[in-house]
Amino acid sequence: MMDIYNQRSRWKIYLAVAGIIILFISLYYTNYLAQRLREGERNKASLLFYAYDAINNANDPAAQDLETDLSLPLSILESNKDIPIMWVKSQNIVVSAINFGPDLDSNKAFLQQRLIHLKKKGPKPIEISGEDQFLYYQNSRVLELLTYFPYVQLLLLAAFISVGYISINNARRAEQNRVWVGMAKETAHQLGTPISAIIGWIEHLRESHYRRPDELEVLDEMQNDVARLDLIADRFSKIGSAPILDPVNVYAQMREITNYIRRRASRKIIFEEPVENSTPLMVNINPPLFNWVVENIMRNALDAMEEGTGTIKWEVHDHAHDIEINISDTGKGIPPSKLKTIFEPGFTTKARGWGLGLSLAQRIIENYHKGRIHVKHSKLGEGTVFAIHLPKKA
Repeated sequence: MMDIYNQRSRWKIYLAVAGIIILFISLYYTNYLAQRLREGERNKASLLFYAYDAINNANDPAAQDLETDLSLPLSILESNKDIPIMWVKSQNIVVSAINFGPDLDSNKAFLQQRLIHLKKKGPKPIEISGEDQFLYYQNSRVLELLTYFPYVQLLLLAAFISVGYISINNARRAEQNRVWVGMAKETAHQLGTPISAIIGWIEHLRESHYRRPDELEVLDEMQNDVARLDLIADRFSKIGSAPILDPVNVYAQMREITNYIRRRASRKIIFEEPVENSTPLMVNINPPLFNWVVENIMRNALDAMEEGTGTIKWEVHDHAHDIEINISDTGKGIPPSKLKTIFEPGFTTKARGWGLGLSLAQRIIENYHKGRIHVKHSKLGEGTVFAIHLPKKA
């Protein structure tokens, strides 16, 4: 079962790498287009500069040539609708400007401020050698938008991935819920018939054949085991329906579970619990389902003990808004790489088992008790601490 999560982790890595590659290709191509557009705008700005220069020279009385054809320079000037340009002479004297705005092209104060900005952050100006004249220009709106496009694309891609991830997770979780509910109820149904039959056989044996005390003791133990099976079937039948929560003293409930596990554990296992006179602390729980959760954690702790020796300890902390139950063991611990998947259906480190225990425990605590369960601490070779948070009784 653990291979499922290893494969899932690998697929996440593959998808992340593929996404990064696509992003880099997009950034490279966008930068390439922006660079080509930037070069084209500079060439266009050069043409505009020489067109202005040609018109100014033709209008100069000292060098006026009546035969000069100004149709081409005028066409070049009229074609510029998007690039803001500024013709500047020596000592930062702005001669003329265009495309900054209808009211801004003649606003001397604005043009001086814009000139300072272009000198700091704008493209390199175009200079006519020997005449001490410059053409300052700023990038067109299209080029500016294209420069920011990779970041917009990145945000859209992140939003798309986030929405897709959340949607797929929700759909998968809903499907898992339907599967687990159906499986649990079918299991409870299938257990009901043989349990009833075994109870009948036990009563038959008790009345007809067995009389000696040792034989009756065996029948009593069989009766207890059948009662246990009936409790398990009842737990499965409650999955998928809203269970009834009753106010229960959490200390008494935890001691009851501990006593049950202690009788079935090795004598080398030490169970540590709060003193008997602990002040009662009431919490709303469904005892059969809550017992299932704690038993599962303690059984996992027993399985984690090396050579059947160690300590299982539980303690209760009364917080402002909830009650925290810590269950710790001195087992082999959980590897850090597995902490995120231990509550996933199918996760198990055992040779046997379906890996459903902790998954169902999480559902019982979170869905039915509105609480929270998590691994509070775990270290290889030292043990693990599980924490269960339950809302306080209103």
